[in-house]
Amino acid sequence: MDKILLAHGGGGSKSAELTRRVFQRYLRDPLLMEMDDAARLPGQVFTTDSFVVKPLFFPGGDIGCLAVCGTVNDLAVMGAEPLYLSIAFIIEEGFSVMQLEKILASIARACRASGARIVCADTKVVERGKADGLFINTAGIGRPLFKKPLQPSRVRPGDVILVNGPLGLHGVSVLTARGEFGLKGKIKSDVAPLWGLIKKCRNLDIPFMRDPTRGGLAQTLNELAQGKKFGVRILENELPIPRKVAAVCDLLGFDPLHVANEGKVVMVVARRDAEKALKTLRSHPLGKGACIIGEITRENPGRVTMATRAGSERIVMPPVGEILPRIC
Repeated sequence: MDKILLAHGGGGSKSAELTRRVFQRYLRDPLLMEMDDAARLPGQVFTTDSFVVKPLFFPGGDIGCLAVCGTVNDLAVMGAEPLYLSIAFIIEEGFSVMQLEKILASIARACRASGARIVCADTKVVERGKADGLFINTAGIGRPLFKKPLQPSRVRPGDVILVNGPLGLHGVSVLTARGEFGLKGKIKSDVAPLWGLIKKCRNLDIPFMRDPTRGGLAQTLNELAQGKKFGVRILENELPIPRKVAAVCDLLGFDPLHVANEGKVVMVVARRDAEKALKTLRSHPLGKGACIIGEITRENPGRVTMATRAGSERIVMPPVGEILPRIC
């Protein structure tokens, strides 16, 4: 590996390669090496993220609410109540103050919705043409509240896989907002803070949660299965992929399972609590489309497979790189 490619930032196998072969050679703290969405510290959970989405405004959201939601959701899927955020802005010379104020108003609304407070911030301005308008970096601290720890080591064959609603909306929303490929239509991003939904499940037996952002559902499930003694099987007939998302993916040759989401949580739930979890999720506005999409199996350890509509079973691979650059 001689040069950094866009694919190395996509959350797929290229990102994993960069992390393993470069970053982990120098940064080897035991907490960092766990490669979770956030670090479990004594009595708290800590995460960081950066946002470089293009365009800055898209149907259903903008870089501001995306930055808040992306950060608080990384805490929420670790079973932690989001408490405090830091935020830093890298602004390009000449950027519109009116647009900046619109983004700040969106940030404020997302904070109110999530319950998190922004308690420290920073601003840097760079030369024209050096930041594509605006980049945002965040960090977040949360308080773990789940009754049982969320750890992949607790996942067992027979556990059930749930998702709280339609997949692929964010990635397709940003893509169509770019006006590329002659695509029209306004598919709204699903960007939303998830703690209000997730906290309702805190007394259930949930060994694993993730928000399937970059790399989509396929990346999330492959990260779960990698190196494990169990397999993951999903059911094509049960996947909540909207027709408009499927149509765009068919047109461009994308796999909907690789497309980013920003308001979705994938849960692995002990079978005895599966129906209770489903009912709980559906009682919240962000979980009305919740459904069971698969299970943990003894077969095909370390792999993700999909039972197809045709009656066959195929391997679900993670994306190699980033099918849609600058998506979050």
